[in-house]
Amino acid sequence: MAKHSKLSAEQPWVELSLTAADRKQADPDVVLRMLAFTQWVRTFEEYVVELAAEGLVHGPAHSSIGQEGGAVGSLLDLRSDDFVNGSHRGHHQFLAKAFGHVVAPGTGLPELTAEVKDVLRRTLAEICGLDQGWSRGRGGSMHLMWRQAGAMGTNAIVGGGVPQAAGFAWNQRRAGTDAVTVTYFGDGAVNIGSVLETFNLAAAWKLPLCFFVENNLYAVSTHVADVTAEPRLSARGPGFGIPSWRVDGMDPLAVRAAMAEAVAHMRAGNGPTVVEAEVYRYFHQNGPFPGSAFGYRSKAEEKEWRDRDPLTRLQTHAIEAGLLTEEEVSALRTRAVDAIAEIGDSFLEAVSGGKPGERHIIGDLWPDIAFVDVGVRGDLSELQGLRYATDEPAGEKEEMRFIDAVSAVLARRMEQDDRIVVLGEDVHRLNGGTNGATKAPLQGFPERVLGTPISENAFTGLAAGMAIDGRYRPVVEFMYADFMWVAADQLFNQAAKARHMFGGTTAVPFVLRSKLAAGTGYGSQHSMDPAGILATAPGLRIVAPSDPADYIGLMNTALACDDPVVVLEHVDLYPTSGQVPAGDLDYALPVGRAAVRRHGDDVTVISYLSMVGHCLEALDSVADVQADLIDLRWLDRASLDWTTIETSVRRTNRVLVVEQGARGTSYGAWLADEIARRLFDWLDAPVQRVTGGEASPSISKVLERAAVARTDEVVAALRAVKNA
Repeated sequence: MAKHSKLSAEQPWVELSLTAADRKQADPDVVLRMLAFTQWVRTFEEYVVELAAEGLVHGPAHSSIGQEGGAVGSLLDLRSDDFVNGSHRGHHQFLAKAFGHVVAPGTGLPELTAEVKDVLRRTLAEICGLDQGWSRGRGGSMHLMWRQAGAMGTNAIVGGGVPQAAGFAWNQRRAGTDAVTVTYFGDGAVNIGSVLETFNLAAAWKLPLCFFVENNLYAVSTHVADVTAEPRLSARGPGFGIPSWRVDGMDPLAVRAAMAEAVAHMRAGNGPTVVEAEVYRYFHQNGPFPGSAFGYRSKAEEKEWRDRDPLTRLQTHAIEAGLLTEEEVSALRTRAVDAIAEIGDSFLEAVSGGKPGERHIIGDLWPDIAFVDVGVRGDLSELQGLRYATDEPAGEKEEMRFIDAVSAVLARRMEQDDRIVVLGEDVHRLNGGTNGATKAPLQGFPERVLGTPISENAFTGLAAGMAIDGRYRPVVEFMYADFMWVAADQLFNQAAKARHMFGGTTAVPFVLRSKLAAGTGYGSQHSMDPAGILATAPGLRIVAPSDPADYIGLMNTALACDDPVVVLEHVDLYPTSGQVPAGDLDYALPVGRAAVRRHGDDVTVISYLSMVGHCLEALDSVADVQADLIDLRWLDRASLDWTTIETSVRRTNRVLVVEQGARGTSYGAWLADEIARRLFDWLDAPVQRVTGGEASPSISKVLERAAVARTDEVVAALRAVKNA
């Protein structure tokens, strides 16, 4: 008979509740502050629901009515340098954090000061999509940010903000502070991969991050018990080595007590925590109707939870403790209702000729439509002062391998800028990662070369959080470009959109290095060229160096840029060598300037990365074709060097776009279309293209060769262009 020994988690998992004696001992100032904040949030949310019912909120307005106790209780004692972020249902958390920033503690019952009213005004304006909002109306209900208050952004992707919170926490710890981060998410997000990846990463790195689970029992209309065998969601914590608390979220004082213990644990440097608060949203996922109206909840269940209302409990406590009279409690609500109605009235006017009481937004309050694309990316003013090299720099040269240039320039920038941190899988082992790219950084700055779990979504989001906070500048390595799909949410939905989404001023100094490995036998899931996909995200800048000298200059520019930059590296280039300025790792190459590698009048050949070398070989083989060969360097639409392209095409009147990857994800497809649109009058023939096949490269050597483009395909295309 096998022997069974019972195991137990190393970290505690407890349920916290308060006794009657605990409540009697509650600090009166704390109770009054909590009551005021909860009343302000409740009244605000009720007003938003009214506006939504009138059609005055464009898009969703996920109210938190019923859930305010968890937010106020957990946020009451946080400082302004403590960070929070949250989910699509985040009005209550955002407001509670903002109130804490503008209302000093220990002042009895807080007043609706000008600062508090400004918080309410700007938040309502943002939810309504108005220019006076925190992000000038771009974020709306689901994307609320006020950096000065430590409110680092709510997020419409379920669980999407959790990895970023780990980045905030990493920055706080690295900066030597005892500040903490709290990331809010619900029962729907707790089973999402990126959330669980972040649990593991935060525990492994002992980050001061609280995972605050608002368990409101329903993900839209699906009950938590229908989708998980353990509906006590704080049980996730001990499995990752994280101490966890479970508390009644309808009891703000109990939430505050649990949070006090969790925050003390984190401020002491002991790593992350989990707090699960059982709460209840009184209304459906979105809109002014209860869940019972849609049949997935009973009215009896809703009544049971409403009988435990957090605002009512605070009001009762204040009255029974002799802190306020019933009249004063009523007056508190009246003042909040009047203040928020006054703010709302300042945004609204009667519809001319409309029905009685019909209102609409005052036209002058909308953002100017000229603002629509402002702030998709920065203006590059941060690059002023960089020392740019010419295409043919004077002075002594030395031979350098491409992979050594990667390693050397990273180490040089880390020497000059202690904000730069490198992270990725195996970057801290194998004498510099799987290809040696981090060899010099590892030798010089091992504490800033962070080996991550195999959790691309988590560590990409962590790096995005580091960048959004701004104290550090992460350099992420993806072992293969295909892994971008694994981290697609954090790369495309988060890092690429953050600046624009939050009003156009949020810098995201984030660099992603990724290698392309077509031709190495690694098959369909390790061989893609992602340039065509990356170019669909307007917030990303894309760099594609083809030789060591370019790599140094382009990486220096990327690391100085306040936009997210993806640096593509082809493994075929790693062992190659080229001439670089001797002893100079500090020059830069400007954004938006291509290089002309060969001159000729017959055709303009446009390429990037390793295919530049294949184009040179092809041109040497086809002696009767003289071509301009343009090495793009920068691939994103905003940084493309149209001046160089147009100058060449006006002379040659023919274009051949050359890339290695598959047709389905082609970069050249959109480029050819754009050239045809811009330069149609100068073309004597349709734009021609060299690409790989339709399918991704496979393992078989002959099938892989058939799926990618190399020199032979360029030779054939040049001859076809010549004979056309």
